[in-house]
Amino acid sequence: MKRFLLLFAMAAPLFCTAQLKSSLVCNMYVDVLAGTVNGVEPDYLPAQVKKNLPCFTSEEAETASSPCGGVIHYRDNDIYFYTGKDYIEIKENFKGKLSIPLMGAARENTFASLGNPKLRDVNWDAFQTQYGTLILYYGASGRVNKIQFSSKPSEILTICN
Repeated sequence: MKRFLLLFAMAAPLFCTAQLKSSLVCNMYVDVLAGTVNGVEPDYLPAQVKKNLPCFTSEEAETASSPCGGVIHYRDNDIYFYTGKDYIEIKENFKGKLSIPLMGAARENTFASLGNPKLRDVNWDAFQTQYGTLILYYGASGRVNKIQFSSKPSEILTICN
C-alpha cells in the first residue's frame, strides 16, 4: 500500500496539466509631495515606467507625430503616464492610495495641505512644488476630480487635452 501511494504521489503531477496564470496587480501609491507613483517620477522614460509598474493596460508609443508624446495607460487604476510631456494624470476612479487625500476634496480644503496656488482658474489650481507643478482640477461640485503632476515648472508645462 505504501508503494502504491508513493507511486501515485510521483505520477500525479504528470496527469495534472492545468496551468495557473497570474495577472499583474499594481497597488499604486502616489506621494503627492514627492511627485511620484510607487517611486516612479514624471520624467521617467517609458521603459523605466513599465519596468517599475509592469501592470499597464495599454500604451501609445512616443513618436514625432503623436500629439501627447507617449502615454502609458493603467486603466484599472485610472492613472496615466504622459512620458513625452513628463507628467502623470490621476482621474477620479483612481483605486490606489494618495499620501494626501486630495481626490474628492473640496477646493477650499486643499490649501491647508498645499498652500496657495501659483496659478488659478475657474476649474483648476496649479501649485509650485519642489519637483515641479501639481495641478488640481475641480468638477461642478467644487471637488477635486483630476490630479496632474509634472517635473516641469508651470511656465513651460504643456498638458494634453
